[in-house]
Amino acid sequence: MNDQKDPIDNKILVDAVDEIKGMGREGMAHPSTKPVLIGAGVGAVVAGVLPVVTWPIGLAAGAAVMIYKRIRP
Repeated sequence: MNDQKDPIDNKILVDAVDEIKGMGREGMAHPSTKPVLIGAGVGAVVAGVLPVVTWPIGLAAGAAVMIYKRIRP
């Protein structure tokens, strides 16, 4: 599916979408679901402590960081 001629940003996006689709299909049985949910929770808590960032932004950022760490270790 990934072609070596594609730019690296496109590969990361395709891998992330594939990972998210897999998490949606398999639910909690997927190996990435639990770490991503934990990362989202940590991001929401950290954002709650910070005065500028709201918790939905922290939740999304925490989940995004964990997805990135899962696809690019």
